[in-house]
Amino acid sequence: MARYKRADELGLNEKQKEAIRYHEEVQGGHMTNMKYTLLRDLKAFEIYMGWYDLSKEVKQFMSEREFNILCYGISSGNDCLVCGTFFRRILIENGEDPDALKLSEKEETIWNFARAMAKDFHNIPAELYDELDSYYSEEQMIQLIAFAGQMYATNVFVTTAKVDLDEILINYRKG
Repeated sequence: MARYKRADELGLNEKQKEAIRYHEEVQGGHMTNMKYTLLRDLKAFEIYMGWYDLSKEVKQFMSEREFNILCYGISSGNDCLVCGTFFRRILIENGEDPDALKLSEKEETIWNFARAMAKDFHNIPAELYDELDSYYSEEQMIQLIAFAGQMYATNVFVTTAKVDLDEILINYRKG
């Protein structure tokens, strides 16, 4: 059960309604339990929705599949029920088996980075950075690491705030 009420359960003010319109129409996102919870504080909502802006940058040098593998690796590695299930759903809907992903060499490097990030971001092996450096420029690495940090932060918020799993995701839960 959710620890905090969602903004829409408390009644939305005009600024919150405008934030929703912007998110849906400009950023192309849809409102979820996490987003409605964040919307209780507009600044928190805006900061976390920056995920969409940085994801657009990352998707310029990463395929959609690589991006989803990165996000799923971090979120499942953090045991984030909401985010892990969200990206699990995307993989399943794209014909993948998230429990037995068939990865190219590059995708395996991305997966290993994501899992290392989730396990202990203080101790990511130098060899893993070297592998990533062979695929990405320094600027891309900064964007990749910054985005991975945003994904990690999203996992922390959702898990710590005990945000309920969205109903649309229930059938995609692991196990």
